Amino acid sequence: MTQLFQRKPIASLLETGPGPSLKRVLGAGDLVMLAIGAVIGAGIFGAIGTAAAGQVGPDGSVIRYGAGPALVFSFLLLGGACALAALCYAELASMIPQAGSAYAYAYATLGELVAWIIGWDLILEYAVGNVAVAISWGDYFTTLLRGFSIEMPVWLSTGYRTALLSANPDVRGLIDTAPRVFGVPLLVNLPAFAIVMAVTWLLLRGARESARANTVMVVVKLLALALFLAVGLTSIDSSNYAPFAPNGFTGIHQGAAIVFFAYIGFDAISTAAEETRDPQRNLPIGILGGLAVCTLIYVLVGIVLTGMVPYQQLAVADPLSRALELTGYTGVGWVVALGAAVSMTAVLLVFQYGQPRIFFAMARDGLLPAWAARVDQRTRIPYVTTLFTGVLVALASLVGDAAETYDLTNIGTLFAFALVCAGVLVLRVREPERPRPFRVPLVWMVAPLGVAACLFIMVGLPYQAWERFGLWLVIGIAIYASYGYRNSKLRA
Repeated sequence: MTQLFQRKPIASLLETGPGPSLKRVLGAGDLVMLAIGAVIGAGIFGAIGTAAAGQVGPDGSVIRYGAGPALVFSFLLLGGACALAALCYAELASMIPQAGSAYAYAYATLGELVAWIIGWDLILEYAVGNVAVAISWGDYFTTLLRGFSIEMPVWLSTGYRTALLSANPDVRGLIDTAPRVFGVPLLVNLPAFAIVMAVTWLLLRGARESARANTVMVVVKLLALALFLAVGLTSIDSSNYAPFAPNGFTGIHQGAAIVFFAYIGFDAISTAAEETRDPQRNLPIGILGGLAVCTLIYVLVGIVLTGMVPYQQLAVADPLSRALELTGYTGVGWVVALGAAVSMTAVLLVFQYGQPRIFFAMARDGLLPAWAARVDQRTRIPYVTTLFTGVLVALASLVGDAAETYDLTNIGTLFAFALVCAGVLVLRVREPERPRPFRVPLVWMVAPLGVAACLFIMVGLPYQAWERFGLWLVIGIAIYASYGYRNSKLRA
């Protein structure tokens, strides 16, 4: 039993041995841009509407209550919770600048089994989360096409699961009217599939090239949001702020659980640790600086959005464009939709960047097959796992539904955040003298509050999310028992 919790020495994590390694090419500015690229995306352009208006099922029953105009408090609640986790990430990332992110930190602090569980959970954040991002990207892309008077067939832009789970009878009716292949309705999200494969191709070109492309896309998305804020401020109707919190704290809490999807990704910076110059300095700057900028942007957009139109009208896939359309700025809505498509492409890029590096770190430790640790000799990137992740996410995006992936992504990420906060305390006790380039201030208050905040937000998720998360953990432990436990290099 003690072997299951055997810790990997930090000294071995810092060694550059004969095995595969990555190339250090990124600076602090690149990391901040990666944070904005990851965090400002599907959440602010998509999930923010559901968080304000709530969510109902196909039968009209309330699944979750919305925050209404009090959405700004949901953002502040999340910003505080993520700041606690971000401080803990910053300390561990500066100590252990390795590609594995929370997986590597758990291996050094809580042991191999917990590290495996976190690595398995991070698949929910990066790969499964990207399915939702790709589907939202497809919705904005079809909006853009309509701006050019091009109507894509609905059966080519709607996944089967989206039609099956929709509360809109017209969307559910697609199952009966779509073309059929061998009796199966042909309902696929072709735009979502195409953008994932395009991003995968870009990532295969190298980390430096990917970071440059991300910087360009971040500039575009910030300009689009600045345009939305400038126009939206002239269209605010104060009557839309009443009632301010229509569902009380329950709505704020559940709205935060929904929109937590908007905040995941700041930790993706830690997956770039092995490709960062001077990681002890640059990683904390990237993680904390990126989160601060993104929280400010979310609060501003939330205030303006809920002031433009009644919050009940925001339960759509493209709430920002919808609000502009309802206030008579259809042309501006089209421009924001363009910015949203570019924005979510950046999110896809950063998440698709992070997931292969988790696989890479786990394979390098023997917990996954050796082929997952292969690195291209020219670009020095984990090309096999990059291609594998791209194909997997693209196929899931082809038929999946964004709403049902939000919850699974959120609960897995929150669990990983909680364990990272706990890991900081464990390492302070076990290795108090180890050099810490960045130290969490008031760690005995910050880290426990971080654990508690993550667990509190998890409570706001529906029961179905907990069921699926439990099943996901069972599958992961079964894989570890059948392969990882026997092939662990640490144990060997």
